[in-house]
Amino acid sequence: MRVLSSCRLLLPVLMALAVLGQSNRVQAQTAGSPLPPAPRAKEVRMKHVLVIGQTKDWEHDSVSATMAAIYNMGKESGLWDTTMRTDTKLLTKKELVRNAKNLNYFDLIVFASTSGELDMDASQKADMMSFIKDDGKGFVGIHSALDTNYTWPEYGEMLGGWFDEHPWMTFEAPIINEDPNFPAVRHLPAAFVKYEEVYQPKAWSRDKVNVLLSLDPTRLDYSPNPKIHRADHDFPVAWSKMYGKGRVFYSTLGHTEESWQDPDVRKMYFEAIKWALQMTEGSTASHPRSAASAPGR
Repeated sequence: MRVLSSCRLLLPVLMALAVLGQSNRVQAQTAGSPLPPAPRAKEVRMKHVLVIGQTKDWEHDSVSATMAAIYNMGKESGLWDTTMRTDTKLLTKKELVRNAKNLNYFDLIVFASTSGELDMDASQKADMMSFIKDDGKGFVGIHSALDTNYTWPEYGEMLGGWFDEHPWMTFEAPIINEDPNFPAVRHLPAAFVKYEEVYQPKAWSRDKVNVLLSLDPTRLDYSPNPKIHRADHDFPVAWSKMYGKGRVFYSTLGHTEESWQDPDVRKMYFEAIKWALQMTEGSTASHPRSAASAPGR
């Protein structure tokens, strides 16, 4: 009983001391001696990346490796989270049910070696183009993203063209770095070789994109090959461009599963995604072929 009585007597004293302490802090701030502000966690908004791996034509073995690499790069860097889909349901601005996210949630779309005519209706196509062109969000196309949506003219305009054969199939591709200042290729040497399947583009023009990497035309085999359709022997390997307000990056690299273990390829796409998310700066201005990439060198 004595302990209980003592607690009852102490309680008003403790409350009075608390009020006095608060009063002293207020007086100290008023007297020009402000206390340091309470610590506050820094708010960093993580970006949201949507990776689409739907294939309606050729099925690349590397699709899973591609999607996994993008997921891991985002997780390890802490720069973005990744939603991976092999359908196109989320490519819409319409409200979706059961916690599904639409395009309003995402900052970037990646087509991970998609192929053929994807399952998209007219409203989805309009929403995706608006996402890039009007909202200023990003798009990264990997390898056979160029072999996709041939019946959708605006897709080819946005990306820069379409697939038109791979004249040398998978080979030791001699590559020239045409824009070493661009973040996605800055780590690459002036000239190098990669074992890759390089696509030849059609409905493509150098003056509509910024060519970052291209095949060295002086080191290619032009012996009778019916798949070679470009008389100018201009074979781009990677480029950047704008589509309205949005940033667009494409590269033919990433054909094989093994290429996604190549630190050069992984870093290229890591930096390309950062650039398309507007985390870094790099040119989209077109330029003529350099002396190194001119066929008459």
